Amino acid sequence: MKNYAFIDFATQGYILLTGLLILIFPGAGVPYRLLLLTAHVLGMVLIHLLIGFNAARNGGKPIQFLRHFYPILLYTAFYRETAALNHLFISGYLDPLFVRLEERLFGLQPSLAFMDWLPFLPVSEILYASYFSYYLMIGGVGVALFLRNRAQFFHYLSVVSFVFYVCYLIYIFLPVMGPRIFYYENISDFLPPELQPPMPVMFPTTVQSGPFYQIMVIIYRYFEAPGAAFPSSHVAVAITTLYFSILYLRRIRQVHLVAVLLLCLSTVYCRYHYVVDVFAGVLTALVLVPLGNKLYFKFKQLSPIHENPAANAPG
Repeated sequence: MKNYAFIDFATQGYILLTGLLILIFPGAGVPYRLLLLTAHVLGMVLIHLLIGFNAARNGGKPIQFLRHFYPILLYTAFYRETAALNHLFISGYLDPLFVRLEERLFGLQPSLAFMDWLPFLPVSEILYASYFSYYLMIGGVGVALFLRNRAQFFHYLSVVSFVFYVCYLIYIFLPVMGPRIFYYENISDFLPPELQPPMPVMFPTTVQSGPFYQIMVIIYRYFEAPGAAFPSSHVAVAITTLYFSILYLRRIRQVHLVAVLLLCLSTVYCRYHYVVDVFAGVLTALVLVPLGNKLYFKFKQLSPIHENPAANAPG
């Protein structure tokens, strides 16, 4: 494993750990258990071969591209898999605890009231666009650093992936659906009667008419993993990308900061997260970014793929 970098250890470690969970807890009702186990073994083998081929300079540019970007290609699969694993230890979802906590802290449900207070199309579109900007932050900062300085890109990719993987593990152990639970048709399966709203929760017609609202409906319809609300990975990862803008891409740091602040508001307004999810996302970033940095630099010397991170000074 002399050609492994921190990102490779983190990715292989995540695949191994989740694979062991599937293997050790066979009675937990994991769907497609054999298929998932096969995918985990195959994934570990292919990643190991990819690293070896790249180190031997076999395969040319396609292998080099995959060597740099393969973790990004796995994010969605890992995220979706959490929905299959998040009942290994807890039956159902923990939303009743979170609904009661929000009520105790705020005297209402902010994730429902926020949109009702401001059901205006310009407001909703700005906030839905801010929520969507999460995907642009991840890709935009990554591409900018890849083109600018490969060492900075690997630093970014390593820490962002580390934050993702830890969030995914938390989702497996602490399944929380989030405020969308309020407008499930079978809400009685998730919330006791005293926690259910007196009237069915609806989205204002003005909000539903917005293009960014429709975009997010499509994304969540096909890519959402139920039970992945706490902590908000949108918030944790967005703050992580902001850290790297401040570190390496200083010209965009102010715009990026505004986008992250709006994104934090949008997670509640758009009814994807409870307020406590947002605070947990901030705390997650504050803990994991320094830890990810420490681990990255500790393992950095193990892989020859890195260049001097001081090259091409931040600008």
